[in-house]
Amino acid sequence: MPTAVQTPPWDVHRLPPAQGKNFLVTGGNAGIGYFVAEQLAGTGATVVLGSRDPAKAEAAMASIRARVPGARVRHLRLDLADLSSLKPSVDSLELDHLDAVVHNAGVLLDQPERRETKDGHELTFGTNHLGHFALTHWLAPLLSAAPAGRVVTTGSFAAKSARLDLDDLQTTRDYRPKRAYERSKLAQMLFGCELDRRLRAGGSTTLSVLAHPGGALDSLTPARPPLHARSTGQRLRGLPLALFVQGKQAGAWPAVRAVLDPTVTGGQLWGPRVAGLRGAPRLEPVWDHLADPATAARLWTASATLTGVDPAFHPA
Repeated sequence: MPTAVQTPPWDVHRLPPAQGKNFLVTGGNAGIGYFVAEQLAGTGATVVLGSRDPAKAEAAMASIRARVPGARVRHLRLDLADLSSLKPSVDSLELDHLDAVVHNAGVLLDQPERRETKDGHELTFGTNHLGHFALTHWLAPLLSAAPAGRVVTTGSFAAKSARLDLDDLQTTRDYRPKRAYERSKLAQMLFGCELDRRLRAGGSTTLSVLAHPGGALDSLTPARPPLHARSTGQRLRGLPLALFVQGKQAGAWPAVRAVLDPTVTGGQLWGPRVAGLRGAPRLEPVWDHLADPATAARLWTASATLTGVDPAFHPA
């Protein structure tokens, strides 16, 4: 009788090799996305940083190469707030397959004025949710061409208490930046759950997985000059908070595990171990309001109408 293969315990500092694989990280030039890209680059995979700003992407790639000898990183010019630009961007990837995309990029505005994308959508919702929704459509053939592609959607702990207004997805009434952000992250996570249902129903080998970083602060994040620097004072002031939250390098761990762990299955939610706010990545129960298929299906239909595309994957 063959011996069962034991999967070693997950170690955030000893990731499994991924030579020959291709990963795309949206917003990979800064914040949590940067650390997702840096950690994935250490596996030997080719990591594509999706970013609007070539200069910032070049700085991020230089930082990764300085820490990961032989890192295979490249830049994809990607503007999630411009839907018409997404297909040409995907075409310029020039890959025959994509093993995973990490939907990480996002905006959190602090101005009280409501702003819109080039397509006339509220900027936070249009970038964080609609842009990734449409990007998934254009990436579907590349993800389907991989043996087991993955769509990893980075949500937020802030979405746990948020609720969508399906009659006002564009927040035309009573706009508040923080609430718009929370709702956009909830929309992303509902999309990830609905995508999982559709992938399974269609017999696809592609997985849709959710991840969230918990509480991730700049003051607890290791320096990556010139991308991110912190003074001694900032570091010392942040130390007491380390009992409750973490830095952005640790905030990247759930998404990295969702990309690489061979035991991951579709529809799962990965987050930090300690109260969902800090620590090594662990499997979490899917939050109750994410498991509502009626809301997710209505959001999907509205998103397809607003973007003009409807993500679909070919069966295995």
